[in-house]
Amino acid sequence: MKKYLVIGNPIEHSLSPKLHNYWIKENNIKAIYDKKKLNENEIEEVILEVKKGKIDGINVTLPFKKSVIPFLDQLTALAEETQSVNTILKKGNKVIGDNTDVGGFEQGLKHINYNVKNKKVFILGAGGVAPSIIVALKKLGATKITLSNRTKEKAENIKKIYTNLEILDWGEIPDFDIIINTTSLGLKETDEINLNYADIGTNKLFYDVIYNPDKTKFLSKAKQFGNQIENGKMMFIYQAQLSFKIWHNILPNVNNKLLNHD
Repeated sequence: MKKYLVIGNPIEHSLSPKLHNYWIKENNIKAIYDKKKLNENEIEEVILEVKKGKIDGINVTLPFKKSVIPFLDQLTALAEETQSVNTILKKGNKVIGDNTDVGGFEQGLKHINYNVKNKKVFILGAGGVAPSIIVALKKLGATKITLSNRTKEKAENIKKIYTNLEILDWGEIPDFDIIINTTSLGLKETDEINLNYADIGTNKLFYDVIYNPDKTKFLSKAKQFGNQIENGKMMFIYQAQLSFKIWHNILPNVNNKLLNHD
């Protein structure tokens, strides 16, 4: 039986096992998908298990999308460009890092018929998934991308790669059409992103890559002020769909049956 894993820290909130095991069953594949909480110093060991053939594939979530890279033999072009890996596979004798977050984010926006072309985008957070979102936004024709991170240096490092980004101090708010939270602020009930919603206005899209809980304070407050909100559930489902295809060579169904399945 093949074995797949999602690794991260924290990992309790991850719905990857539920989703992948649903598709595994639906497609009659002999496999099991599990989750594993890791510390940074255990990454090498778990990737070695892929090399040895004990694990057939790994999904990577916060905060390890970049820190897995030194232990991989090769990166796909997209993983190389974003310096972010969320899918690990073995090809021949090589352990390869791939990125399905870019495609997942694109598909997620298509799902809600949101057109990014010529829009001004404000991204909160410069962590593992931020470069994937930047690449997707560029492909989709965003006119301006502004980035802000609690540690400004991390945002400046991303600007070295994507030079036409604008960097703002944490707490400063530019004019935007869509704001995307890529930080982990919101995973806990008590987390709050300090924004003056009254000043921001209405009819913007507030997007949170967090999908569990399904409505963070960032989103519920935005809705109170008359904005459109979207969580990361569809991005999560579509990135998982692309990972599934990489491993099993089957594109699993994303339909109402799946979306209504608890």
